[in-house]
Amino acid sequence: MCRSFDVGLAPLLADVYAGLMKRALLVAGGDAPPASAILKRLPDIGFVCAADSGLDTLAAWGLRADLAVGDFDSLADPGLLAACPEVMRHPAAKDDTDTELGLAELRRRGWESVMLAGGGGGRLDHILAIRALFERPDSPDEWLTAFERVVLLRETREFSCAPGSTVSVFPLAGGSSGMGSAGLAWPLEALVWDAGHFGLSNVVSNGRFSITPGSAPVLVIMPQDAEDAR
Repeated sequence: MCRSFDVGLAPLLADVYAGLMKRALLVAGGDAPPASAILKRLPDIGFVCAADSGLDTLAAWGLRADLAVGDFDSLADPGLLAACPEVMRHPAAKDDTDTELGLAELRRRGWESVMLAGGGGGRLDHILAIRALFERPDSPDEWLTAFERVVLLRETREFSCAPGSTVSVFPLAGGSSGMGSAGLAWPLEALVWDAGHFGLSNVVSNGRFSITPGSAPVLVIMPQDAEDAR
């Protein structure tokens, strides 16, 4: 379970708590959300994996990883590896990105839900590579960038955010139909989307909105501070 550098938990309590969690956090290098966006989600996170320079990001947040994966060619502070309980080092000449390796390892260990943080900014090909991960059966479930929250929606969900916020919806490569929505200025009902279609810059009317993905999952991009409605 993720621990801060200055706050420890009794090992037994931590193990029991982690056993109740189903979500893992995968931190990649690149532009990342602020610490506040992660800290408020920590109660739902049972395991933290850093992909390469994701270790630097965790250190900036005052947190450390349970596992570090990668070739670590981008790691600014190699000394952080010594504080990590488990390190899986890979050669620089490899077929998979460090983020792919971290995601695959988390799935192999049985984590049912994976939230990816970081990976924004920098090279466009790296950003497109993360977007491509959402086409895979074992894709991330959510992606937090420096400014956005990206959710892979498989079933109807309701969210809350400031009125007037912008929400965009993208189908995956297989397209989608039978979608629905509530609380958005331009409803999604009766739309049939093939690959290449999308709904850009929709507007949240009153601070709460819901989306039904229809025949296939869709990617929903919303403000980073948008939360699941309760």
